This record gives sequence, C-alpha cells and structure tokens, in this order.
Amino acid sequence: MNLAPESIGLIAGSRTLPLEFARLARAAGIPRIVATAVEGETDPALAGLVDDIVWLNVGQLGKMISAFTSRGVKQCVMAGQVAPKNLFDLRPDLRALGVLMRLKEKNAHSIFGAIADELKKDGVELIAATPWLAPLMPQGDFALGPKLSADQKADVEFGFRIAKEVSRLEIGQLVVVKNGTVLAVEGFEGTDKCLARGGELAGKNGGAVAVKVAKLNHDMRFDIPCIGAQTLEICAAAKISVLALESGKSLLLEREACEKLTKEHKISVTAIL
Repeated sequence: MNLAPESIGLIAGSRTLPLEFARLARAAGIPRIVATAVEGETDPALAGLVDDIVWLNVGQLGKMISAFTSRGVKQCVMAGQVAPKNLFDLRPDLRALGVLMRLKEKNAHSIFGAIADELKKDGVELIAATPWLAPLMPQGDFALGPKLSADQKADVEFGFRIAKEVSRLEIGQLVVVKNGTVLAVEGFEGTDKCLARGGELAGKNGGAVAVKVAKLNHDMRFDIPCIGAQTLEICAAAKISVLALESGKSLLLEREACEKLTKEHKISVTAIL
C-alpha cells in the first residue's frame, strides 16, 4: 500500500486514536487529510492536525460521504470509537435509514461493512489504517509492568480462548477471568464497563485478568481492539492485575502514560499470540 497518497479521508470517532492516526499519517508523508468528526465525541484538537474537518452527528451518512466526494477524496480510514448508546440514539438520514433497513444483523462489523459499501458506491474506498498505525501495535514479546506469575499466565491463556469464542459469536472482544473462572464478558456496554464489572466480581482483593482480542478473520478496516491510559485507570480502580492484548491485532495508545500507570498500580500489560 502507498503510505503517502495525495489525500486521505479520516472517519474520526472519540478518544486519542484519530489524533494518533493524523500524526502518523502526516509523518508518513500524506500531504492532505480530510476528516469527518462526531459532535460531542471526537476531540476538537483533531481540527489542528488535519487540513479540513466536517462535523456531523451519528447517522448523517449522506453528509459524511459527501464530505469526501466533494473534496476529491478517493480513500478513507476509520479511527476511534463511537459510544454504543449513540447507535440507538442516532437520527439516521435517508441514506443511513436505507442501510439500516437492509441489515438483518446490527453489530459493529455489519454496520461498518455496510458503510464501506455505501462509500464504495460513490467512489470512496474504505481501507485499513493499520499500515500507518503499526508502531502502536504490540507484538508477541511486548510487556509492561510486573512479570506474570504462573497462575496469571494460565488465566491469560484461558481468557484468550474464551475471548476468541465470544468474539466469534459477535458478542464482544473482552473477557475478565480469575482462577479459571469467567467473571465478565463484554457485551453492548463496551470495554470500560465490562472491566469495572469484572473487577467488582473478583472480590475485595481484586487480581482479575482481562484479555482483549480481535475476532477470527477480523476486518482491520474498523473496530480494531484498542486500549490507552483511560483503560488502565479503569483497571486500577477495578483492581485488575493483568491486561492482555492479542499480538499484532491490538493498539496501545498513550504509551508513556500507560507505562507510568502500570508502575504506579502494579498492572501487567502483555501481548499474547
């Protein structure tokens, strides 16, 4: 893939990933970045990192597509989260309504896949952001914080198997386990609330292990598993002792802040193959 096309579109959600993408894409030589951003979700700081930004509400699919086509953008990426509740609070325009009515199943992959199809109809290709985000993807030997005990390693392996199966069923991408028992499975509530719930169920001493994975044949154009400083702050509050990510298929943002948090709260972050 050409890492320095003339211009690229960015469908930006919340948190720091859209900002990280813009910085890395610019460093890779992309001269022009056109972003669409979600009102109340996307960090306003993104405006200072891109050449053009169009603000819209969740569900304004026609406006999003025209933001790219009217500016001659032929390729775009997705980066950042959209709060799950907003998928139900949205007021779809006619184009989004048509997409939703055609979908038999409404999960992240089916919805984003349908958006990719709509973009393609208008000559805009949705591509994976991973070539630019590769520096943020921990590999197999990655580790932060304390070394894992034998019991923690066993829980990581157990949690990985369970998380892979749960993600295959389109339920979620994260599980929280302790001593070979599943405490919490991510559903519609998202990663943060699942971590908090799993930590609570681990008891007053905490010590749970959280494992986050990509689903089998994961479409890396969207919904890439991602953690950052906020995730680790939630782990600390929930007394979760280990956070494991799937090697090469997950993103670690705000690395310096994450390193500080792992030392401060004695949380282990590791990659698993």
